[in-house]
Amino acid sequence: MSDLSHPPPVATTVDPAAPEPVAGTVAGHPEIVGRSPNQLAWLRLKRDRTARASAVTLAVAAVVALGAPLLGHLTGIDPTDKFVDRLNDFGMPIGYAGGINTDHWLGLEPGSGRDIALQLVYGLRTSLFVAFASALLASVIGVAVGVLAGWARGWLDSVVNWLVDLTLAFPFLIFALAVIPILQDRFYSDRESPSPAFRVALIVATFGLFSWTYTARLVRGQVISLREREFVEAARAAGAGTGHILLRQLLPNIWAPILVTVSLMVPQFIAIEAALAFVNIGVTEPTPDLGRMIFNSIGYVASDPWYTLFPGLTIFLLVLAFNLLGDALRDSLDPRSTR
Repeated sequence: MSDLSHPPPVATTVDPAAPEPVAGTVAGHPEIVGRSPNQLAWLRLKRDRTARASAVTLAVAAVVALGAPLLGHLTGIDPTDKFVDRLNDFGMPIGYAGGINTDHWLGLEPGSGRDIALQLVYGLRTSLFVAFASALLASVIGVAVGVLAGWARGWLDSVVNWLVDLTLAFPFLIFALAVIPILQDRFYSDRESPSPAFRVALIVATFGLFSWTYTARLVRGQVISLREREFVEAARAAGAGTGHILLRQLLPNIWAPILVTVSLMVPQFIAIEAALAFVNIGVTEPTPDLGRMIFNSIGYVASDPWYTLFPGLTIFLLVLAFNLLGDALRDSLDPRSTR
């Protein structure tokens, strides 16, 4: 009689084509890999086609701006060179579409005869430098003021709120139109023309010193909401000082909204800088500038529309790409904002 308590083993067949379990799997199923919030945000951002297209556009613009001297070296043309021999008696470029040819890829400026391509790439570098420097200055001031106000509260918080409200009461563009000439007259007389570096520094300082309020208000609210959280209380219980809590505990948890704010400030500064140059208060000659190119082209719109089209289209693409990238960055860092 067979032993019923121990049934004979059942024969099994092994499929030779089935893959063998590998390390990192459990019961033949792939192991679930955990990802941090930053990694999840990066994955969401990479899947966004609009973000990829905007990032590529901005990367190309940055490479072109940084490579402006190389382009001048390859073409043998300086942005200040004037080719008046290629202008007719009315100051208009000779040739098709504003003098476009193999030597001058985008033609020549009417009246001055300067190469538009070199003016454009150097002007792109000027606009990006002013925008990024202003955004960096405004962010540093806003983060510092917001962190101190949110952490200290009390009378310091009241003073910061009063200062923010006072600053927001001034129309920024009108204020910039008034303050830049006034400050310039403090350092230069009527017979002296300000240096291009001074005008660029003055514009950056004006943008940065009067645009930090939004960042400060945002950071203050974030710090107030985080200062009573458990990880801050644990750091206090462990004997951490105020500097350690602010720099190592709070700031790493609020970098995402700060980054989004910076990405949205840059296109704003590009547009405002172009507007100031358009009314002849921005960057001065001989520094190339996109806004001043549009200002100089107003008198030639009917006879040479290409001169207006190239800098205008460049500003449009820059502002659009930055805004789309900023929106995509905000959605990837806070997926609840799309709901």
